[in-house]
Amino acid sequence: MIIRKADLDDIDAISQLITPLVIKYILPTCSKEGGLLILNSMAPNCISNYLDAGYEYHLAELNSELIGVVGMKGNAHLYHLFVADSQQGKGLSRTLWELARDVCLAHGNEGKFTVNSALNATDVYLKFGFVPVSGVRERTGIKVMPMELILRH
Repeated sequence: MIIRKADLDDIDAISQLITPLVIKYILPTCSKEGGLLILNSMAPNCISNYLDAGYEYHLAELNSELIGVVGMKGNAHLYHLFVADSQQGKGLSRTLWELARDVCLAHGNEGKFTVNSALNATDVYLKFGFVPVSGVRERTGIKVMPMELILRH
């Protein structure tokens, strides 16, 4: 397995990995409008916009196939973390998260991270040490659990 930093040449592959996962795991918790909004945000042009805006993405590849992606916004907010169904339960999400965390720390993050967890992913983030900061929040028809992680030095 190879983990590397993403670039603009990867936007189609990123979108192709995460879109079916969003449909399967996130859309069932969204309103129709929220579902359309979140699906549109996974399109290649949006991924390109995120990269252009300075979001940092890393990719996991196995035999030249994209199997996981992590994206960080503003050196502190875990924006995307998706792993192919075939690779779930093998520790890849933790590996990707720890890499993203370490990159942020190396770039000056002092140990505070946030995530707006999809409802199906809350248990994963709890295992990473994130804690809910409020109850389930719904905006524009999309339900999330706001969470944060504060590393103790």
